[in-house]
Amino acid sequence: MFKYPGGRVYEKREQVAAGKANATYGNRGMTLEADLNETNAYYLERGIAVIHKKPTPVQIVRVDYPKRSAAVIKEAYFKQPSTTDYNGIYRGKYIDFEAKETRNKTSFPLQNFHEHQIYHMKQVLAHGAICFVILRFTTLDEVYLLDAHHLLEFWERKEKGGRKSITKTEIEQYGHLIPLGYQPRIDYIKVVDKLYF
Repeated sequence: MFKYPGGRVYEKREQVAAGKANATYGNRGMTLEADLNETNAYYLERGIAVIHKKPTPVQIVRVDYPKRSAAVIKEAYFKQPSTTDYNGIYRGKYIDFEAKETRNKTSFPLQNFHEHQIYHMKQVLAHGAICFVILRFTTLDEVYLLDAHHLLEFWERKEKGGRKSITKTEIEQYGHLIPLGYQPRIDYIKVVDKLYF
């Protein structure tokens, strides 16, 4: 059992969605993650880029040893809020990005981002690194790369009492559609080349 710092029990999305009719909803966060992990493995194998998913820091509290050779974690807590999902290096530049999905067809809710992630992106940008978000509209099967500068502008608008989401039109205007492929699945490096090099 994993717990957040406040003591609330962490449940996998699959567990939360188990009682719902639409089983794919429970795995919505995993499809983008799986596609990006596959893409990053492709980049790594071919010497294109070194980009990895960051592990979530966890503090283990209780472990049972039912057998000598098998330990079972019974209780653990997230140590601290994580920053963004992925980081690494490409063409000598540090890359840092977050990946999010929505089933919404007309906008992307900013509630999908956390304040500590926004703060982290500001810090990364202040040091001249490449920072962006990859957004997937799952029902439309569209993936966009949006530079973090634009995300921060939309976040600031929200903080000042404006829209609590980014419209699909704004994402189309400021973001860059990433065509889905086979090898790699989400070839975001092509967009990175175009935007930052």
